[in-house]
Amino acid sequence: MSADFTGRRVVVTGAGKGIGRATALMLARRGARVVALTRSGADLETLKAETGCETIVVDLADAQATRAAARQALPADLLVNCAGTTELESFLDVSVENFDLLYAVNTRAPMIVAQEYARERVAAGKPGAIVNVSSCASFVDIPDHAAYCASKAGLDGLTRVMAKELGPKGIRVNGLHPTVTLTPMAVKAWSDPDKAAAMLGRIPLGRFAEPDDIAEVILFLLSDAAAMVHGLSMPVDGGFMVA
Repeated sequence: MSADFTGRRVVVTGAGKGIGRATALMLARRGARVVALTRSGADLETLKAETGCETIVVDLADAQATRAAARQALPADLLVNCAGTTELESFLDVSVENFDLLYAVNTRAPMIVAQEYARERVAAGKPGAIVNVSSCASFVDIPDHAAYCASKAGLDGLTRVMAKELGPKGIRVNGLHPTVTLTPMAVKAWSDPDKAAAMLGRIPLGRFAEPDDIAEVILFLLSDAAAMVHGLSMPVDGGFMVA
């Protein structure tokens, strides 16, 4: 039975495309009041037309703007940190600018949004749940993804500390680790057929994930059905990690 989120207010970052959009749509279909954050106003307009969600345009690479947007989105019952970006460069060619950008969006922004969310929940004396969307790239080496892998590993470390410190305050925190998921960002990263074939060969289920595959698990982790699931790093990878 699908979880019911009627009356629950849920903040979703990166809601304009890919996994974030699929999550926002699925939450709305199941009764949630979604607050969608992303950089593209056009993406948010189409999402609002489909769901009636609240929308906030923000560049998550900007720390000050991110904090302001997070505060604007509150109060909220639940949080999904789903925004992410990548730049494809070999390790020898990684620029400081791109390294800093990926850390800003993939690691620092989730910290800022979760800080504001958790502070509000603790002050109100209310429980909550956070899902940080990481990647299998935090566990394994992927050529041309040095900065991305590092930023997602940083998010994993952050998630573990959040779980340790926020659990006693009634806020569950879990990390989710998708394999390649067919989002616009993945199409950019895996457009080379040879590269894609090599990755598919390591996934026992024989396919890349669809955004809804990931969204379903995010909603489970947010739901009361996962009341004792806390501090988890959960691969959703078609068996990639055990292949």
